[in-house]
Amino acid sequence: APPIFMFDFVSKHKRILQIVLGLTIIPFAFFGLESYTRSMGGAGDVASVDGTPISQREYADEMRRQQDRLREVLGGGADPAALDTPEMRLAILESLISRRLVMAEVASGRLALSKDDVVAGILAAPEFQQGGKFSSERYLDYLRSRGMSDEGNVALLRVEIPAARLAGAVSATAFQPRAVAERLIALQGERREVAEAFISAEPFLARTTLDPAKVKAYYDASLGEFKVPERLRAEYLVLSAEDLAKNETATEAELKAAYDARASQLGSAEQRRASHILVTTKEEAEKVLAEVRKAPQRFAELAKKYSQDPGSSENGGDLGMNAKGALASKSLEDAIFKLASGQVGEVVQSEFGFHVLRLTAIQSGKAASFDEMKKDLADEVAKQKGAKKFAEIADGFNNLVYEQSDSLKPAAERYKLKLATSGWFTRQPSPEQGVLAHPKLLAAIFSPDAIQQRRNTDAVEVASGVLVAARVAEHQPEAQRPFEEVRAEVERRLGRREAAMLAQKEGTEKLALLAEGGDAGLQWGAVRTVSRREAQGIAPAALRKIMTADVSSPPAYAGVERGDQGYALYRILKVIPGEFRAGPQSAQELAQLDRQAGAEQLDAYVASLRARAKVEINRANLEKK
Repeated sequence: APPIFMFDFVSKHKRILQIVLGLTIIPFAFFGLESYTRSMGGAGDVASVDGTPISQREYADEMRRQQDRLREVLGGGADPAALDTPEMRLAILESLISRRLVMAEVASGRLALSKDDVVAGILAAPEFQQGGKFSSERYLDYLRSRGMSDEGNVALLRVEIPAARLAGAVSATAFQPRAVAERLIALQGERREVAEAFISAEPFLARTTLDPAKVKAYYDASLGEFKVPERLRAEYLVLSAEDLAKNETATEAELKAAYDARASQLGSAEQRRASHILVTTKEEAEKVLAEVRKAPQRFAELAKKYSQDPGSSENGGDLGMNAKGALASKSLEDAIFKLASGQVGEVVQSEFGFHVLRLTAIQSGKAASFDEMKKDLADEVAKQKGAKKFAEIADGFNNLVYEQSDSLKPAAERYKLKLATSGWFTRQPSPEQGVLAHPKLLAAIFSPDAIQQRRNTDAVEVASGVLVAARVAEHQPEAQRPFEEVRAEVERRLGRREAAMLAQKEGTEKLALLAEGGDAGLQWGAVRTVSRREAQGIAPAALRKIMTADVSSPPAYAGVERGDQGYALYRILKVIPGEFRAGPQSAQELAQLDRQAGAEQLDAYVASLRARAKVEINRANLEKK
């Protein structure tokens, strides 16, 4: 997707309100909101709001979405287990409760959209457009990825969209006084010169003595920390459109037809490559434009400095090569197609903000020759055939693994799939699990039905065009590690803790001595200049102590514990006051403060709704994996 889709969180949500995901005019059965909420109840609910349940499935879907966002932000190597802690599980549930409260307010206030309004909004959704027309295949892929039916999706959107609008309206009522905001920004810019001295716990290890009774007592009080988690090995089958495509070939006639379609689609339509700098206000944009006009060759540098589009700023604002209809913003696209190559345009406003544009290249829409495109066309036709075959056999595959639930071999033989066997793995998703790491599939394979009855799981869509069915091959329940096995580990842990306490005791004594003007005999490191914006490698807890220390008569001192590593002391030598300066960065920070104030206003509104509602949380079901 073009980088234009990478604007900040708030801009994305504005766009969601404009391009509601939904349906086209084809024969779908529309049911009401009541049918959606009725289908969600059950004994496994994690919470209820005024009697309306929040099911484990709804919670699991939200957990999966948050894990997907984590991967998007941090990359493929991100650990989804970072979200699977008691605190994060409760936080995700609280967000669902807040959403349900606002949606209930919409329903009670008769603010829900009509089905016709939802459908009308959906017809224009770019996500479902292909060749300028609605693509039912794209829409069905979207529904499958969310595990929803079309009627459930429409019913949900009828209240979800006005609920988002209501939340936005509440947030917009927040007011942050300009003088206060400017003072806060100035404080953010305050810098302090600081040197660090560290008292390590390592030298104190030799001075620790451990009472065997305390070691055993710690083990007895912390049995949960010394368990072998439940784990299993699984057999599994993967039905993949991509793999099916590898066995497909394209005839010469199919290649010719694909080439003609491609050439017809391109026609004489040209493509243009542009770079942009996105800012919040027109005033900022005019200032940035003035800089660009003085030195157009510095456009990429200025984009990195000023642009608020994280998807393109690091690439010098590059939006890529796009034909008409490819960009999300029509006003932006129209401006790009009016520019000459190398030209810097006037400030352009879109739904995302204000843009400074420079056209960098124009490419003719003339198609390459048949021979030049033949390999790509062959791959494209094979993929299309693979996707079609996948759609044709997916239901049959799912039915077979369900009907012959005592073995995966019949499905493997019928569909000529390799029956693979995994290594040992736990309930926690990890990259090593490959296709088995999908939360829905893990929940199925660790279910009592799969473990105790040794039945196949349903075929789970772990990615678009990829179905996986699994079966438990071997299972080991959670087990307590005996004391003798973990004694050395417990002793190391307690010894480290005792050493850290000794280091911290010495650190606090030296801090008190320094505060009285004495010489603590410390070896200070190099001086660093830090601020709330630039920590220079200093931990957040230490930075807070440094930035809030009284520096009326420098040097001043601060100290902070570093867990079982020891104790850190900081010598604050100088304070460099911050100041508010008008410009793109300060405008961005003012906007962020406004968003914070809006979030606080929304929190207060949701709290008022919650005070009037009956909210029940089933913590036992919440903790179920």
